[in-house]
Amino acid sequence: MTAGDPDWREQRRLAADEHARALRRSQQAESNHARRLLAEFVAEAGRRGIEPVPLRARGESGTGRYRTGLHGWYLRRNESVAVSTEGDFYVLRVPGGLRARLAGATPEPSDPPLVLGKGARDGESIDLKDALAIVLDAGPR
Repeated sequence: MTAGDPDWREQRRLAADEHARALRRSQQAESNHARRLLAEFVAEAGRRGIEPVPLRARGESGTGRYRTGLHGWYLRRNESVAVSTEGDFYVLRVPGGLRARLAGATPEPSDPPLVLGKGARDGESIDLKDALAIVLDAGPR
């Protein structure tokens, strides 16, 4: 079997498809675990009296902050990611612009990762569990 052989190409395609399916399953399992952590966090924050705050998003250009209509807790000091009171995970980046400045922005929830900033420079990533613990340990404001 050679690289030009139709059977070889078909086997490679099938192997690539299976690899992609396995990756999706792994990512889904990670997100499901992260969702459970977020739900536990929201419940615990309520028990401890840690009040949610209005969440604001940054423009994609890095300048400007926009109202979102969401309430929750920031999970990073730079306020780039948050969990809402409903337990949804948000990356708080929006296109921005005049309309968003006037009417507010509507970020979409994302699949939560188990590591915030995964693949970022050294020192910029943190386990979701640790980020949630930091917020809980800080207590009510």
